[in-house]
Parts: sequence; structure tokens; C-alpha cells
Amino acid sequence: MSTTTGKAAQPAKVSAGPGTAQSPAAGPKDRRGRKKATMGVQNAAGWLFSTPFIVLFTVFMAFPILATLVMSFTDFGLRNVTRPWEANFIGFENYVKLFGDEKFLKSLFNTAYFVVIGVPLTIGFGLVVAVLLNNGIDRARTFFRVGFYAPVVTTIVAVAVVWRFVLDPSDGLISGLFAEFGLTSPDFLGSETLAMPSMIAMAVWRNVGTVMVLFIAGLQAIPTEVREAAKLDGAGLWAEFRGITVPLLRPTLLYATVITTIGYLNVFEEPFVMTQGGPSDSTLTVSLNMYREGFNFFHMGYASAMAYVLFVVIMGITVLQLRLLKDNTK
Repeated sequence: MSTTTGKAAQPAKVSAGPGTAQSPAAGPKDRRGRKKATMGVQNAAGWLFSTPFIVLFTVFMAFPILATLVMSFTDFGLRNVTRPWEANFIGFENYVKLFGDEKFLKSLFNTAYFVVIGVPLTIGFGLVVAVLLNNGIDRARTFFRVGFYAPVVTTIVAVAVVWRFVLDPSDGLISGLFAEFGLTSPDFLGSETLAMPSMIAMAVWRNVGTVMVLFIAGLQAIPTEVREAAKLDGAGLWAEFRGITVPLLRPTLLYATVITTIGYLNVFEEPFVMTQGGPSDSTLTVSLNMYREGFNFFHMGYASAMAYVLFVVIMGITVLQLRLLKDNTK
């Protein structure tokens, strides 16, 4: 009887015939190549869709900004509108002239006055209204929100008509209130002392809605658990506002303060429509002065220098605000 040693059966190797195609696994190089190709297509699509914006930004924003910078070092005037290459390069003469110009210094002081008084009032009223609409008012909340925001979307012409009626010394709303008590209403827009405060009051009334919306969004982002814990600890309304609401609203406060300050530094519409900078330049701002120099007197090089001085002021104040408030938002 013969014995055989069994071995595990080995699978037979099948050789590929001449018509069989083999697909080896893709290597790292192939995968990198396909990824680069995909990214290239995506980048090309992104640039394609961005092209209209890039073209419009370059033509209507970047080029005018650079052209204004060049013009600020020249005596560019009306004669150079059709022949800009004939403008004379005068270096920093326009900038030196600015700080000896009493009208510019007056407009700079008026703008600073407008910002120093107007920004805190706008932020303060906006915060108070936001807190009341978010917590204190339950009925007709939407009506009040729309009412406070309506001046923001109202044109300056309509705003000017309303405020001229309110401030008119003979037939205005305030003059009627003064008459009820046997008093004579002052000429708010015709007084050197009262014209700028009147402008500030109109600006605060018009812009408080924007700040209100920002603060309402910030208030609604505060977790309710934090407020409930404060109430359980016995915190009153003022303690909750000072210890919880204000600290957690600091990022919103920073943003609202920065955009409001930038807007007020560029104030133009209110004095342009209401007083034309008068009386006696008491409401003349830098932007309005710049407009006059550039488009009334056609001192475009001088107006361009004025624009860049205002730009530097805005940048400096914005950086200062970010440094003062950003550390507290961490």
C-alpha cells in the first residue's frame, strides 16, 4: 500500500492573454497630478467668475485712488482735465499749504467736533434702544424696530425736508412748542452756536437705527444660561447690564464704534443739504470743503491732498480704536 504526501493545492496562475488589459493601481504621482489638474480647473473657474468684479474695481476704484494720489502732488486744475499730462509736479506743496489754510483747519475742527459728540451719542442711544427692544418691550416690537430703522433707508432729501420743518424758527414744530410757553424759538440752522449741534442731532436720529440692529444681533447671541445664572445669583438689571451685557457685547461695540466713527469723519450730506457749511463755516466739514475745492473751484490737486490727509486721519483713529477695544474682546 503506497502512501503519498498531500500538499495544499496551489491556485493556478492565469496568464493574461494578448487581448487582456491590465490596470495597475494609481501611484502617488498620478494622484498628485489629478489633484493639481482639479485645482487648476477650480482656480480658473474662480478667476473667471471674479473677472467682472476685478475689472470694475480696477477701473472705478483702484485707478481713481492711485490717480488721486498722483494728483495730490501736482497743481492739477480745470485746464488739465483734457490734458492731464500738462499738470506740474509740485511735491508736498499742497500738503504744506493745507496746514496753513484757516478754512481747512476750521473744517478739521468741525469734523472732530462732530465725531467726538456724535459717535458716543449714537452708540449710547443705539445700545439703550436695542436693550429695550430686546428685553423691555414685548408688544409691537417689530413696529418699533422698523420705526427706528426707517431713517437709515430714507433719502437725505426727505430727511432734510423733515428737519427743516422741525427746526424752522417761524413755522417749525419746535417754534410752535416755544410759542405755547410764550417764548421765541432760536434759529437753529442760522446760529453759529446751534448749527453744528443741530447737525449732530439729525445725524444721531438718522444713524441710531444701524447701531440698534447691530446691538440687537449681539444681544441675541448672548446665551440665556448666562443671564439665568446671574439672576439666580441675585444680580439686578444694572448689575446684569454692567457685568454681563456690556462685556459680551464688546466685539459688537468695537465694530459699531469703528463704522460709526468712519462714517462721521466722512460727514458730507447733512451740512451739504441743510446749511451748505454755514453760517460762517460753522458746519463746514473736511468732506464738504474737499468737494468745494475740487468741484466748485476746480483745485483738484489741492482737494486730492485734502482727501489723503482725511484718509490718514481715518486710518490712525481706526487703528487706535482697534488697539484700545480689541484686547478687551478676547
